[in-house]
Amino acid sequence: MTARTTRVLRAVCALLIGLASLPAAAPGQLPYQDQGLSFDARARDLLGRMTLAEKASLLRYDAPAIDRLGIPAYNWWSEALHGVARAGRATVFPQVIGLAATFDEPLLGAIGRVISDEARAKHHAFAATGRRDIYQGLTIFTPNINIFRDPRWGRGQETFGEDPYLTARLAVAFVRAMQGNDPKYLKVGTTAKHYAVHSGPEPVRHVFDVRPTQQDLWDTYLPAFEALVREAHVESVMCAYNRFRGDPACASTELLEDILRKRWSFEGYVVSDCWALVDFPETHKVVRTAEEAAALGIRRGTDVNCGVSFQKLPAAVAQGLATAVNVDSAALRALRTRFRLGMFDDSAAVPWTRIPYSVVGSPAHHALALKAARESIVL
Repeated sequence: MTARTTRVLRAVCALLIGLASLPAAAPGQLPYQDQGLSFDARARDLLGRMTLAEKASLLRYDAPAIDRLGIPAYNWWSEALHGVARAGRATVFPQVIGLAATFDEPLLGAIGRVISDEARAKHHAFAATGRRDIYQGLTIFTPNINIFRDPRWGRGQETFGEDPYLTARLAVAFVRAMQGNDPKYLKVGTTAKHYAVHSGPEPVRHVFDVRPTQQDLWDTYLPAFEALVREAHVESVMCAYNRFRGDPACASTELLEDILRKRWSFEGYVVSDCWALVDFPETHKVVRTAEEAAALGIRRGTDVNCGVSFQKLPAAVAQGLATAVNVDSAALRALRTRFRLGMFDDSAAVPWTRIPYSVVGSPAHHALALKAARESIVL
């Protein structure tokens, strides 16, 4: 036996031993229910058992339950820019523009841990009573990393200000803390918004066609998004209402495919700003019908629709405006995130399920909010 043959046999034996050590599926267990498989393999198996209508329903922000496959209802829309919002009692921190004034990355990390602790605790308390409504989920529309240049923009207080570098550094610290450090499960899924070049003035956001110079695009508006994708591995990106160089941001091949997925290697899901796809026929006038709007969005890279447009996806496929493959690609990304959040696994296997509800609005959390308020006060 040659030395090379010996090495090959040893490698094969090691592989077999490794396979044998994987947890065996329970009798009658389907592959997507097997916690020993990768999330990608489980998501692909589950997707293969679904109808087109069921796959499309996963991509609505208010995704209904699919009882025959054990998929609970889920609402993708939750808010927590400076504390868990619209879901009852929670610790409230200063507005983000104030947090930016602290110039304190560790503080933003501590705040992210507190907010995500409370989001997890509240989600599980809601789910335990069968409530899976808006603002009660684990996919959170934060942070807002748009650059605040125009004082007429009414949402500037949600941002970290006008500095691309400061915005990137504080947002990376925040997102890393929010999503947690477990090697397997996400604590929550955060959303970098609003992509891209979206900074007001507010009245024209549904009709404005932004045409930035290459220098302004890459030096001002994109650095924070790139940092969240490459460094913080943000789970989702929200495409904006405005157009970008002629195309709606939620149907921009340049933004969603060329830059986000190809250049930055983004692997998460893209969610539309709420009712942004309705703008395609009504204000941007790039298509005529709701079916065409749904098809354009999903073909160009929007995966989850905050709004009502993706209810038309089955009809869009039937009309030849989009394909089943388009729906599959988006549904796979959406399912993979839900698996990463532990939604299909035993709670004992997901460390974040053990966060007690008593952390919500606790004295320690209030103390951190007070510290943040004090540090945000500047001349």
